[in-house]
Amino acid sequence: MDLYAQRSSNIRRTWALILGFLVVVIAVGYAVSYYYGNPLILYGAIFVAFATNFYAYWESDKLVLSMSHARPASREEFFDLYTVTENLAITAGLPKPKLYVIDDPAPNAFATGRDEAHAVVCATTGLLALLTRSELEGVIAHELSHIKNRDILLMTVAVVLAGFIAIVADIFLRMSFLGGGRTSDNKQGNAILMVLAVVGIILAPVAAKLIQLAVSRRREFLADASGALLTRYPEGLASALQKISAANLPMQTKSHATAHLFIDEPFGKAEGSKLAWLENMFATHPPIEERVKALLGK
Repeated sequence: MDLYAQRSSNIRRTWALILGFLVVVIAVGYAVSYYYGNPLILYGAIFVAFATNFYAYWESDKLVLSMSHARPASREEFFDLYTVTENLAITAGLPKPKLYVIDDPAPNAFATGRDEAHAVVCATTGLLALLTRSELEGVIAHELSHIKNRDILLMTVAVVLAGFIAIVADIFLRMSFLGGGRTSDNKQGNAILMVLAVVGIILAPVAAKLIQLAVSRRREFLADASGALLTRYPEGLASALQKISAANLPMQTKSHATAHLFIDEPFGKAEGSKLAWLENMFATHPPIEERVKALLGK
């Protein structure tokens, strides 16, 4: 599959996953409202979900930068980062994003912000020290592609929805231990539906997390493909990813809430683990080897 076909395929699949996420949110709200016999719970769940997303839309960049301990990057101190981003933004037809750096030896980078006009690209000092200019161009092109494809907004929404579902499920389980639910003389059919509702609510956070991770992994493949199209040199990004993977350094400041935003897993990877298949299932990023093969058409 060539880069153009890969980009189109990933866009379709990502929107399908986002739609599935919204269905999960509505289903959880319905299950809780059915269990307690109160339809207002469903309306309240949907309202809170959208209100939370609205807040995340406006404040996501500030929250992520604060959590990552990032600082503004000046042209004088980080000349290559500044000029590479400036040149690629012009090529991509984007406003130059604000630039930040994280003082961390682990090589990594991410993009955040609500839209093209309020975007931020952030890199670690470890990344800037490790990569050549052509490799840095590949990484920055990847991050600019996240901005142009609106990935940064979509992935923020996915995180907020996953967290919201987990909170609702936790509240429901705590309330169920204290008693509650329908008290009318339900027959067998209603009893079965009640059991299914409880099971669904318990499993909802797991399903939400898997969908969130799948969205993130799809967007990484899409940004790789779009970044390669921007530079016309996929070997640069492929080489950068291989160096980042080989370093395998966990970041000093890391959070599960923002892990999906980075170009690679910020927690590092366990070597030779017998549970590698389970780690891959819950990883925020696809394996570097798969991304390199896709970039080089192998």
